[in-house]
Amino acid sequence: MYNPTRDQARQFFIDAWRKHRSREVLTPLEHIAADVISLHPEYQPLLEDAESALGRDFPPEMGQTNPFMHLSLHLAIEEQLVVDQPPGIRAAFEQQLARLTDRHAALHQLLECLGEIMWRSQREHRPPEGDAYLECIRRR
Repeated sequence: MYNPTRDQARQFFIDAWRKHRSREVLTPLEHIAADVISLHPEYQPLLEDAESALGRDFPPEMGQTNPFMHLSLHLAIEEQLVVDQPPGIRAAFEQQLARLTDRHAALHQLLECLGEIMWRSQREHRPPEGDAYLECIRRR
């Protein structure tokens, strides 16, 4: 299983965005990452300054979202939707999309739930619960 360091994960997004901007060939995962980054113009200047991006911390107490965490959650959700894992995630997303009619807004509903489930999993030292994740999405 691939378990990148913080800098490797950040470098992946930096490289994907750089390659996208210079019209280089992207891997399928880099292509998804570039699409997600395109939805977030507020993060693009940071990704274009690799030195700053790699060295910067985003502590929650400072009240700002960690852009790399946000992008990583987006990427995870895109992968979940492709394989419908946990089972039912695609249908739950389609319900959000029908309700909101904006794909990015619907993705953010899933993102909020995934973040909550991951936080709970880490706090309780147990694997993430797919059923709780889907229930969170349906409640929204």
